[in-house]
Amino acid sequence: MNTKEIKRQRRHTRVRKSIASKDARPRLCVHRSNRYVTGQIIDDSTSKTLAYVTSKGLSGDTYTARAASAGTAIAELAKTAGVERVVFDRGGYLYTGRVKAFAEAARNGGLEF
Repeated sequence: MNTKEIKRQRRHTRVRKSIASKDARPRLCVHRSNRYVTGQIIDDSTSKTLAYVTSKGLSGDTYTARAASAGTAIAELAKTAGVERVVFDRGGYLYTGRVKAFAEAARNGGLEF
């Protein structure tokens, strides 16, 4: 592994420590690759994935626009799963660009975090 990925994993570990101490809300986890953004709503108490979405195949001219449409889609899936409040896990990534677009679209779609 390269040092960038190792540093990101260390940041993710630090973020997960603070998230684990929160109340028992499901976790909205985001992963960013070079082309796509994926999001999962995970119930850590039962280790089950409640909703999953990827930006692959979604509409949008740019990667950021596709990430925003993925955020809207995860909010709709969360509503059908009966989830309204989540804890956002940015996965060690900076809260900017595609991660921010995903999170803000999920908030606008009705998720509370």
